[in-house]
Amino acid sequence: MRHFLTLNDCNKDELLEMIDLALDLKKALQTTGHQPYLKGKILAMIFEKSSTRTRVSFESGIYQLGGLGIFLSNRDIQLGRGENISDTARVISSMVNMVMMRTAEHSRLEEFAQYSKVPVINGLSDDYHPVQLMADYLTMVECGIYMPHKNPLYPQGGENARIPIVAYIGDGNNMAHSWLNLASILGFELRIASPKGYAPLQKILESAYATANKSGARISVSEDIKEAVRGANVVVTDTWASMGQENEKEERKKAFKGFCVDDALMSLAQKEAIFLHCLPAYRGQEVSESVIDGAQSRVFQEAENRLHAQKGIMLWLARVNGLISH
Repeated sequence: MRHFLTLNDCNKDELLEMIDLALDLKKALQTTGHQPYLKGKILAMIFEKSSTRTRVSFESGIYQLGGLGIFLSNRDIQLGRGENISDTARVISSMVNMVMMRTAEHSRLEEFAQYSKVPVINGLSDDYHPVQLMADYLTMVECGIYMPHKNPLYPQGGENARIPIVAYIGDGNNMAHSWLNLASILGFELRIASPKGYAPLQKILESAYATANKSGARISVSEDIKEAVRGANVVVTDTWASMGQENEKEERKKAFKGFCVDDALMSLAQKEAIFLHCLPAYRGQEVSESVIDGAQSRVFQEAENRLHAQKGIMLWLARVNGLISH
C-alpha cells in the first residue's frame, strides 16, 4: 500500500508524475470540465485540526474527480472520545477508498496508515505539510521556476534550465521540514533563515542532508535573512505561531523581530522572483501588506493550486494502488 505521509514516501520521478497529473487536471478543468476518474470512490477526511484551504480543496477535488468526500471532525467520530487509532483506521478504511487526515503528532498518521486498508494522505501534521509543498512546486512550474527535466508540459524546461534557489524565511516548522524534503529529493538550492532556537529539527535536517548528497541539492540553514534571499528565485515564509502555539505568540513576536518579508528584503531576490505563503497570513508580521498584495506575490494562485495538486496526488495514489485501471 502506497501512502502520502511525507514527500519522502516518493522519489523524484513519482513527485513529478503527480505534478504532471495536476497540470493536466487543471488544464482540463478550464477547458473540458471535470474528469470523473474516481467516479464512485469515497474519500474520508479526518480533521483533528481546523482548516480552510485543506478542507475546501480536498472536498472540491474529490467531487471534481467524480467521487464523494466525507468530512469527519473529532466531534463526529469516536476518535475524539478516546477510541484508539488502530481501531478507527480498521473501521473507516473498510468503508472508504482513501483517507486524508489532518492531525497534530505525525506518529498518529503513521499509526493510522499502518492499520489502514486504503491509501492515507497527510493533510498536515506538526512535522510535515507535503500537500502544500506540491501546490507550491506546481506554482513554481507555472511561473517558469522549476528543475531541469525533459517533459513536454514544461516548455521552458529541459536540461539547460536553471537550478532554482528557494529562500525560506521564518519558523523551522512543518513547512520548513517539507521544503527540506522537496529540495533534497528534486535537487535544488534551499536556504533557510530562522531566528536562534527556531531552526528545523536536527533529525529532519540530517535526513535531508543525506538525501541531498545523492540528488545534488544545496541546503543551508542560518539566521541571516539577507544572505538567504540574495539572488533567490522564490521567497517563502509562514506564520510565526502555528496552530497549537497560540500561547507563544507574544514570545515569538519578539524572537522573530526583523524576520518580516518586506519590499527591502524582496529587492535582494531576482527581479522575476515570486513570493509564496501557505496562508493564513498575518500582514505586518511575517510579511508586509505591500509584498503579499504586490506584483511578485503568487499566494492566491498557490492557494488555488492546492485543489489541483491534491487531485494529482489522489489520482496517482488511486492508480498505483490499483483502485482504478486508468
